[in-house]
Amino acid sequence: MAKMRVVQVGKAKGPFELVERKIPEPGAGRVRIKVQACGVCHSDFFTKEGLWPGIEYPRVPGHEVAGIVDALGEGVAGWRVGERAGVGWHGGHCGYCDSCRRGDFVACLVAPQVTGINLDGGYADFLVVPSGALAHIPEEISPVDAAPLMCAGVTTFNSLRNSGTRSGDLVAVLGVGGLGHLGVQFAAKMGFKTVAVARGKDKGELAKKLGAHHYIDSQTQDPAVELTRLGGARLILSTVTSGKAVNAVLGGLGVNGKLLVLGAADEPLQVPAPLLIGGRRSVQGWPSGSSIDSQDTLGFAAVQGVRPMTEIFPLERAQQAYERMMSGQARFRVVLTTGNEKG
Repeated sequence: MAKMRVVQVGKAKGPFELVERKIPEPGAGRVRIKVQACGVCHSDFFTKEGLWPGIEYPRVPGHEVAGIVDALGEGVAGWRVGERAGVGWHGGHCGYCDSCRRGDFVACLVAPQVTGINLDGGYADFLVVPSGALAHIPEEISPVDAAPLMCAGVTTFNSLRNSGTRSGDLVAVLGVGGLGHLGVQFAAKMGFKTVAVARGKDKGELAKKLGAHHYIDSQTQDPAVELTRLGGARLILSTVTSGKAVNAVLGGLGVNGKLLVLGAADEPLQVPAPLLIGGRRSVQGWPSGSSIDSQDTLGFAAVQGVRPMTEIFPLERAQQAYERMMSGQARFRVVLTTGNEKG
C-alpha cells in the first residue's frame, strides 16, 4: 500500500503532526497533485486554531500549492499527467447559487470550498482537488516561487486589475510585507505611479528595488500628507493588519480615490463620512480569485519578472515554518518543500 507524508492538525489548537497516510485516489472530476512546494500563509491560522465554522479534523492545511498532475479521476478533461499545476485558496464551489451562475466562484454562497480548510491541503506529498481548482504553472516559474503566487500573488494582482485604476494613476501600497512586497511589484509592472508606505527607513531601499517610485516612512512622515503632496492616491492597496495604519493613510486618497482592503485589520476602520462624500471616495474589500485568476497571475509574473521573496523549510519542519510565519519576521513568504522536484 503506497503511503505519503502529511502534516495534519488533529484538533483545534492542536500541534502539527507528521503522519503517514495512504495516497488517495482521485474520484470523478478530481485530480491528484504531487506536491513540490506549499506556502505557509497566515490564513492557515484558521485551521490551526479551529476558527473556521464547521471545520472537521484531522485536517491538512495549505492553500498555496505548486506541483505536478499525478493522476486523473473519471471525466477530467483539459489536463494530463505530468503537467505542472497549482492550487490556491479557491478549492471548489457549488455551481448553482447566484454567484456561481454568474461565474463569481470565489463568492459562492452555498458551498465554498477552501483548500486546507474544507478539504485537505498542501502540507503533504499529495493532495486531491476538483479539476476546476487547478491553474497551469508556466515553465519560467519555479515551484517555490509559484506557491506564494497562488494566494498572496493572486490577491494583489487580481485586486489591482479589477480596481478600475488606470496606468499612470497614483497607487499607494500600504505595507511592504508578505502581501505588500508583491503588491508593489505588480503595481509598478502594471504601469502605476507606485508609492510604498511602511514603517521604518530600512524598507525604503527594498521598496525602490521592488519598483516603487516613492517611499513614505510612516514612522517619521505623515502618510496622508505625503500622498496629498504627490497629488492624492487614486488607489490605496491596504495589505496590513493594523487598523491604526489604515486610518492614518485615508486622508491621502485623492478625488475618486479608493481604499482597497486586502489585510484584515485588528480594529474597526474609522472612515469619516465627509471624506467619502466630498471627494467621491470609497472603501472596498477583495478576496483572492478563482483558478483562472491564479493562472493569469502566474502568466503575468512569468512575463514581467514578478517573484516572491521566500524562506524555505522542508515539510517535516512545518511547525518551525508556521512559527516563523506567525512571528512576522519572515522576509517575506515561508514555503515548505517536499523533495518531489523531479515529478
